[in-house]
Amino acid sequence: MSTENEGNAVPPAPSAPPVPVASPDASPQAHTAPEGTDVPAGPGHQADQQPGQPAPAPQTHQAPQTHQAPQSPHAGQGYPAAPAPGAEPTAPLPPVPGTAPQPPVAGPEGAWPPPPPGTPTYADGTGGAGGGAAWGASYQQPAPKPKGRGGLIAAVLVAALVAGGLGGGLGYTLARNNDNGSSTTVSASDNGAAQVKRAPGTIANVAAKALPSTVTIEAEGSNGDGGTGTGFVFDKQGHIITNNHVVADALDGGKLTATFPDGRKYDAEVVGHAQGYDVAVVKLKNPPSDLNPLPLGDSDKVAVGDETIAIGAPFGLSNTVTTGIISAKNRPVASSDGSATSKASYMSALQTDASINPGNSGGPLLDASGAVIGINSAIQSSGSSGGFGSGGQSGSIGLGFAIPINQAKYVAQQLIKTGKPVYAKIGASVSLEDSTGGAKITDQGADGAAAVEANGPAAQAGLKPGDVITKLDDSVIDSGPTLIGEIWTHKPGDKVTITYKRGGQEHTVQLTLGARAGDS
Repeated sequence: MSTENEGNAVPPAPSAPPVPVASPDASPQAHTAPEGTDVPAGPGHQADQQPGQPAPAPQTHQAPQTHQAPQSPHAGQGYPAAPAPGAEPTAPLPPVPGTAPQPPVAGPEGAWPPPPPGTPTYADGTGGAGGGAAWGASYQQPAPKPKGRGGLIAAVLVAALVAGGLGGGLGYTLARNNDNGSSTTVSASDNGAAQVKRAPGTIANVAAKALPSTVTIEAEGSNGDGGTGTGFVFDKQGHIITNNHVVADALDGGKLTATFPDGRKYDAEVVGHAQGYDVAVVKLKNPPSDLNPLPLGDSDKVAVGDETIAIGAPFGLSNTVTTGIISAKNRPVASSDGSATSKASYMSALQTDASINPGNSGGPLLDASGAVIGINSAIQSSGSSGGFGSGGQSGSIGLGFAIPINQAKYVAQQLIKTGKPVYAKIGASVSLEDSTGGAKITDQGADGAAAVEANGPAAQAGLKPGDVITKLDDSVIDSGPTLIGEIWTHKPGDKVTITYKRGGQEHTVQLTLGARAGDS
């Protein structure tokens, strides 16, 4: 399964739309969306045409900028006068849904309401979710009603409003005067609310203990590019564990910071990173003395259906907690950012339906007791076809993947010790094409090297180019990426059983995994 990791640059949260400014000496005009944005067609306001006046050509103006301070819609003008009996009402009626837009017509000076505000744009160029109508597009007001009944209708409406207001006031007064204390509602006491205790194992209790040990990581490259991700405290020495793709921008002279939920912010440096595993370790500069490492669980003992709790900074929203279950174990995943130059990371992942989005990368996946069972790393998204580099950032559809903590712990310890990752290997090149028949040993290795390494584990076990590996121990192998991810759940020196096919015949052989240091 090929998925995308989700630690790319995070769009800022959209600001609230500005309050439109009504000009005292200009009639409302048709809106155009800000240049460079795509705004779905939808409703917008036009004032009614004055009787006997020709319709002037519509004018356009730019939507107000979202960073300007909003102004009162009534600044510099009074409310329009109520229509006299028999006169044409000037207040616009609500639009008829689905009515096709008509040419705009001019309205009376200072007519209300003014045109709606422009659509705020997101970093991915969209104006909001879905394809529905958005603010800022224009629509035509319904044709004016025939003369003669406008004043009567307005008078009836005013009378109804006065009667409604009088009735509401009398009802409130009577209810207040008849309040004799017979109400059966009960209010919680302040003392009781302050003494609420959440039992161990509840989501609130787990989150309260885990949040102080998580950080929001901001990585900035020397060229100004960067992104946001998550990490968590690994030890009392100030080591933070996260994803490789979270810190990748800060390598080679970049800047890295880690911010705790209480606002404390520290500069950090990369101790080591493993692109293949998608694991990295950073260390806080001048770390505080009150660090509390999160307890590490046993990912091998996780069962499908177990509750999960994910902590991260989805789309930059730090300290976000989501919940779900373990949906599957040992899910073969090859993830990347979707760019042409990106190298894939491989994992035999824990799958969860806890909501995971861009910015959750590197954050802890906890079990119901609060122990870390995985590192959130990738998502399967329906919004793009190969990574966030090929389309807009898409959100969670309930398919998130985490690196099992047993593997991540081993990798992190190697990075702290030597600064370089160590990978288990069989010493043979396999095809990375998607397949269901197994992992085929290629005829030639990378850069013209031999497909089967001389005197390597595979060669000593008698494997040859063209052999198709179908199982590693009890795990079914359906492709090359699946084999790589499964091998990397082991350590160098582990003995494994390989099942393979050659010439239509199935064979089984044992081999001892070798070691490769560093990313190739």
